[in-house]
Parts: sequence; C-alpha cells; structure tokens
Amino acid sequence: MLPRGRPRALGAAALLLLLGLTLLLGPFLSGGDPERERREPGCARCLLTPRVPLDGQLRGEPSAGHGGYNRSACAPQPPLPPKCEVLHVAIVCAGHNSSRDVVTLMKSLLFYRRNPLHLHLVTDAVARNILGTLFRTWMVPSVLVSFYDAEELKPHISWIPNKHYSGLYGLMKLVLPLALPSSLAQVIVLDTDVTFASDIAELWALFAHFADKQVIGLVENQSDWYLGNLWKNHRPWPALGRGFNTGVILLRLDRLRQVGWEQMWKLTARRVLLTLPATSLADQDIFNAVIKEHPGLVRPLPCVWNVQLSDHTLAERCYSEAADLKVIHWNSPKKLRVKNKHADVFRNLYLTFLGYDGKLLRRELFGCPSQAPPGAEQVQQALAQLNEEDPCFEFQQQQLAVHRVHITFLPHEPPPPRPHDVTLVAQLSMDRLQMLEVLCRHWSGPMSLALYLTDAEAQQFLHFVETSPVLSARQDVAYHVVYRDGLLYPVNQLRNVALAQALTPYVFLSDIDFLPAYSLYDYLRTSIEQLELGSRRKAALVVPAFETLRYRFSFPSSKAELLDLLDTGALYTFRYHEWPRGHAPTDYARWREAQAPYRVQWAADYEPYVVVPRDCPRYDPRFVGFGWNKVAHIMELDAQEYELLVLPEAFTIHLPHAPSLDLSRFRSSPDYRACLQALKEEFHQDLSRSYGASALKYLTALKQPQSLA
Repeated sequence: MLPRGRPRALGAAALLLLLGLTLLLGPFLSGGDPERERREPGCARCLLTPRVPLDGQLRGEPSAGHGGYNRSACAPQPPLPPKCEVLHVAIVCAGHNSSRDVVTLMKSLLFYRRNPLHLHLVTDAVARNILGTLFRTWMVPSVLVSFYDAEELKPHISWIPNKHYSGLYGLMKLVLPLALPSSLAQVIVLDTDVTFASDIAELWALFAHFADKQVIGLVENQSDWYLGNLWKNHRPWPALGRGFNTGVILLRLDRLRQVGWEQMWKLTARRVLLTLPATSLADQDIFNAVIKEHPGLVRPLPCVWNVQLSDHTLAERCYSEAADLKVIHWNSPKKLRVKNKHADVFRNLYLTFLGYDGKLLRRELFGCPSQAPPGAEQVQQALAQLNEEDPCFEFQQQQLAVHRVHITFLPHEPPPPRPHDVTLVAQLSMDRLQMLEVLCRHWSGPMSLALYLTDAEAQQFLHFVETSPVLSARQDVAYHVVYRDGLLYPVNQLRNVALAQALTPYVFLSDIDFLPAYSLYDYLRTSIEQLELGSRRKAALVVPAFETLRYRFSFPSSKAELLDLLDTGALYTFRYHEWPRGHAPTDYARWREAQAPYRVQWAADYEPYVVVPRDCPRYDPRFVGFGWNKVAHIMELDAQEYELLVLPEAFTIHLPHAPSLDLSRFRSSPDYRACLQALKEEFHQDLSRSYGASALKYLTALKQPQSLA
C-alpha cells in the first residue's frame, strides 16, 4: 500500500520474516490441538480450550461470585463480528515511556486483527504529540485514531488519593463513559502493558455473552491481593472474592450511562475512603468496590484474556499450554523482570513484537474497503508511475517513502524559555551511537537528534542510553526515531525531523561526526544577543569547520590552541584534501586574525555549518543518500537573503570515520552521480519558480563538479 523498497524484493523478505515470526509464535497462532478437536468436535471452535472453563475462574480457590455461571468446559463460541465491523478500543496513555508501550501493544494487536479499528486515546500533551505523529506517519489502513485531552478529565478524579505509580492517569478509565462519544455503545479498554496473542475480534465477540443487566466484562484477579492475606495488616479495598483485574475491560457504555455510573462509582469511592486512606491499585480498587455492592453489573471473562504476570500471580492455574493464551498482562512494576514459571515464553512473545518491523503492518484488510490514510493514495499513485528500469529508480522511490516517526523516544525535559537559547540539531544511524557520549560532554545545551533505525535497533539504542551514566543524566537531549525504509539514507528528512522538534529560538545545524568547541554553546548565545538577531537582523552565523585525520588527539580548549594544531598539521580546514570549495568562502585566513564577526558571500557549493532561527527554511527532502544535501539548504538561505556572518571564536572539529555506504556508491557509480545531477537541476528549477530572476546566479552551481556535501 505504501513504499517499502523494491516490491519484488520486499515481498520475498516480508514472506521470510513472516515465516520466521510464525515459527516463533506458532503456539500462540494455533487455534488449539487438532487431535483434540477431532476427538471433541463440538469444541473445535470453542471460545477456549477445554482445559479452561468459560467463566475464567481459577479452580479450587475463592471465586469472584457467580460461581454457578456457565460451568460448561466447552460451549459454542459467539459469532465473530462481521469482518468490516469497526472495533473500538480505548487506551489511557501519558508520557514518553507509556507511549513506547502503546506502540508494542499496537504491533501485537495489528498483527492478529482482521477488523477495522477505531482507537480512542486519552492522553496528556506529551503522548498526544508523540502518538499523533506516529500514527500519522505509520499510515496503517483501516485504523482511525481519536484523541481525548486528559487534562479535561482530571477534575473528575483529582480528589481521589492514589498510591499507585500510575498517578491520576491510573484512575481515568472510571470516566471513559463521560469522555467517549455518547453515540459509542461499547468499547474494549486496555492497559498499555498488555500483549495480544490472538485476534481482538474474539474478545469483542464476548459482548454477546452479556446478560441484560451486565455492563462490565472483567477477568478475575489472578493473585490473592483482595483476600487480604499477603502480609500482616494488609487492608485492600472491598471486592468479591479474589476480585477482578482491570487491565482488560469490556464496557457497555450505553448501559453504564443508563445506570448512572458516574454517581455510582463516586458514592462508592467516597464511602470506602472514609475507612481507607487511598487507592492502592488505582481504578481497579474502585471498580471492585462498585462490583462488591452491585455484583449483577459484572460479566466474568475467561481468564486467558488477561493472563496477569504480577509478583504474586496465580496465572499458572489459568492455562496449561501456550495455545490457551489470548492476552498477556505485564502488571507488575518489574514488567519483563517479573519471576514466573513461563516468563521466558511470555517474554519472547513480547520481545518479538518489540523488534517487529512496523511497516509490515501497513496491510490492507482483504474484502473490507476503507478510506486510505491521508496522503496514501497520492503516494501509491506516484509509485505506480515509477519505472523500475530507470537508473534513478532508487532515488525516486526513496523520496516517496513515508517513514514512521517516533518523536521524543525517551523522556525529555523541554528547556526553560530563554530568548537567545540554541539547540544543536543533528542526525545519525546506528553506526554513530558512540559519538553521543562525547558530544554530550562538548555541548551542554539542548539537543534534538534524529536517529535512522530499525525497530530492533531502536531497542538496542534504548538500552544503550539507559545504561550510559552520561546519556541517562541528560534530560535536555531529545531523541527522535525515524524507522528505516529503503536503501538510501534520507539525510534531509532526518534533519527536518530533528529541526521541527527543536524548542529554542535558534538552532545550530551540525552533523554527528563533529565535536563543537567546549565553550561554543555559551559563546553562541552571547553572540546572538550582541548581534541583535531575530526581527532586526536576518542572519546565519557560520561556525568554521575543521577536521583531524587522527583517531586520538588533544581537543583544543581555545582558538589559540586550535591555531597551533593547525600550524603543526594535527588539524586541517574541513575537507581541505578532498573538497576545499565546500568551505573556502568562510575565508579561514581572515578568521585566523578576526576579532569580530565578518560577512562572507555565498558561492557555489558552499556548505558551512550555521546557527539560524528555528523557523528557517527546511532542508529539501529530495536529496537522499550522499551529495548536495547541505549545499541546497545554504543556497535557499541565501535566496531568502540571510546574511552569512562568520563568528571569530567559534569552531567545530570533524572526527575521522569509515566512509558511509552512500559515499562509496557516489564515488564508484556513474549512475549515482548522474541521478544526483538530475536532482540538482530539478532543485534549481523549483528555486527559480520560487525566487524568480534572483535565482539566476545559482545556475553557475549546476555547472560545477559534483559536491561532496
């Protein structure tokens, strides 16, 4: 449906990946034991295997009431919803970490689903920004996403003392009947820490089991928490027997509104809070207290729809083999570190989806027409017009790729507003992670970094940051993951992602292989103030670039030390040996003696590293792979009449590294260089249309040798 590399090649790769995933998830994908189904034909399409009773209770232990309900070991499964019926799912999500959990949950849900989905996400501002960008760029067919502002719901629950780590957000499921549209009759509510091992349509089908007065479907709690015997003086909230867990809920919203749910739960909560100081398990305590008073409201669900891996879990009594499981719930604060007899099996399932390539879930639902995600049809039409035999096919296809983008992948604290503050903006891939720690030591200000990673690499990166004392201590560095799609490196798309997420008035447009002077952050802020940039002056401040060919050298602490290294041959002006014209207009001879900023003129192939206002022109995304990506941006800055001012005390130094794959292809392939030339000419035509006669001077740039930018 969307660009994913060469269609034929991807088809084979996708089949191999899906085959491997099928082998790994085989027990979860199977519908049960074929031999048993032949022996017990009435159970061939049962809701659960015969080992699990339909009421979902743990045998031989206190039940949550309704002990006589449906003791049959096997009953006909309720019919699945029509394949084009929209299933509604509600999730409460707040913050950076919870947003990452939603992605893994959605991968497992989308992998098995056969129906269109409408997601109802109750979020704070952080999660709204992250997930809004993610779903817009994920472009999954037959998935509609609606957002609801958690701030508007807080007054309804802020009066409830809650000791649970989820805070106020752990209480928001109580007010979903109020928050969701009045036209919505029923919804499945999920915690962010659940993993699906079955089609959610099977869970939706359980609504058909509800009796007339039942409004809430829940799985029995799989621990003794509500029995009050876990430790001395343990006083849980009231519950029926072992109580119920709210990680997976079926809500009949229409009936909840009819019975006066909001008044009901508030009266119950206030009554219990007269004797207990706070909730311990957030909304779960209040749901259970209401059910204790009104047991006819609950519909017990089979336990395999919420296999709970808490510290004191009794979940092993719920199932006997992997094929029984439908939903795994990591409801311990320890999450994947929880101890359980079958924890390794569950962990492998979770880790499989964690690293699963999300673009493979961009698949249409067969026989179920639906509106394509915004922009998808235009991309599809453009792809259909490409010629695979064209030497520039890879360039053309890469330009049309729609990359999934997960902004602020890790917790991030926005910098306090300062009028002259500067964010360092850069991009990198997995092979440059080693630069992050040293960069953090050189630049003390905020950073916005875009990383081009696979889903599996994103998890390696997460571990890398969490285990690094240097990186984990920096909350002012925003990491934005752009997921890999295609063979060419989308350098300018990455830069634009990082640039769009910068929050300070100014940005330093750098590259990951450069280390700025230790004092550069403070010096730039002072220079911006002194030069009165902004509304009074439209300028790009040039930071002179140098390079060392040595993997070990003593980084200069001042301009004087840098000049000494330059004179002794330990440093060179950047690309002096390979492409001097790229930085020659900086006029390094003048910079050696300069005491004040000086103006330089644009020249063909000039590609300095600059400090500009955050609202500067974006990079041209057509330039992928290697060549002309920065040159085109500086050309547009000049076209918009930015002054180029070289700062006399600023410098940044490039460290040596192995050539990138794209650089190697540029050097070895005439077709690659010809495609780049075609892009340059196309760019200039667009520049001429935008800026008219003033763009004529850039014609000279097209006649020059190929840039190494």
